[in-house]
Amino acid sequence: MARAFANNGDDVCPLTHADIEITNIDSVLHSFREIRPEIVVNTAAMHHVEKCESEPERAYAINALGTRNLAQGAQDVKSILMHVSTDYVFDGRKGAPYEEHDGPQPLNVYGNSKLAGEYFVRSVADRHFVLRTSALYGRSGCRGKGGLNFIQLMLKLAKERDELRVVDSEVVSPTSTAELAGQMVALSRCDCYGLYHATAEGSCSWFEFAAAIFFFTKTKANLKVAGPDEFPAKVPRPKYSVLENCGLKRRDLNTFEPWQNGLRSYLDQANSA
Repeated sequence: MARAFANNGDDVCPLTHADIEITNIDSVLHSFREIRPEIVVNTAAMHHVEKCESEPERAYAINALGTRNLAQGAQDVKSILMHVSTDYVFDGRKGAPYEEHDGPQPLNVYGNSKLAGEYFVRSVADRHFVLRTSALYGRSGCRGKGGLNFIQLMLKLAKERDELRVVDSEVVSPTSTAELAGQMVALSRCDCYGLYHATAEGSCSWFEFAAAIFFFTKTKANLKVAGPDEFPAKVPRPKYSVLENCGLKRRDLNTFEPWQNGLRSYLDQANSA
């Protein structure tokens, strides 16, 4: 995200845990009043679903109240707030792509805490963008999930195992962080504030995503569909959380391409790195 805005000619001030503690309103106000940003982009979250379920107070402190602090800080210095949310605000029972007007109904603490954060942004910050996205992967490692994204994990396991078994019961829209960042930049250039779905076009199961990874990389892997009870979920998750970018398309702002294109682009960059 920082790279995308910098490449667009913006002055970027990427804040880390050492610079700001979003669960502390004083820390947020101090940082914002010192920097005086035109736009704040919030990618901070506690998104390890199992840990959110076992530590609900911490999940709400970060995903809900921490987001509220950012909204208050943005309002204090008259900044625009761009907040990243999740497809997990839905229960997956619709069976068709979710649009922005569909009523959310999270199945777990993570989804509920993120939805609470959305409501804080929409009620506190006058100028805001809330972007719901899905199944993110990117070049920077995900610290909260051990550093490997799904693509890296599949390629690693293909070298280590004679057989890989992946579920086909969960359908998502795999979205590259590079594409999401590009959409953020495009959206930041307008004043069409509000709630948006922001994912790659199309959808697939995790099994189909793994198959595409092996196909594009020409990796030999003995990939099989996992049985329905082979990997019992510790926490309820939506089986179908595909989002439709209705708001972006309605305003002719959608920059996303089919998820296969994002995967190819990510793999090309990984190979050239």
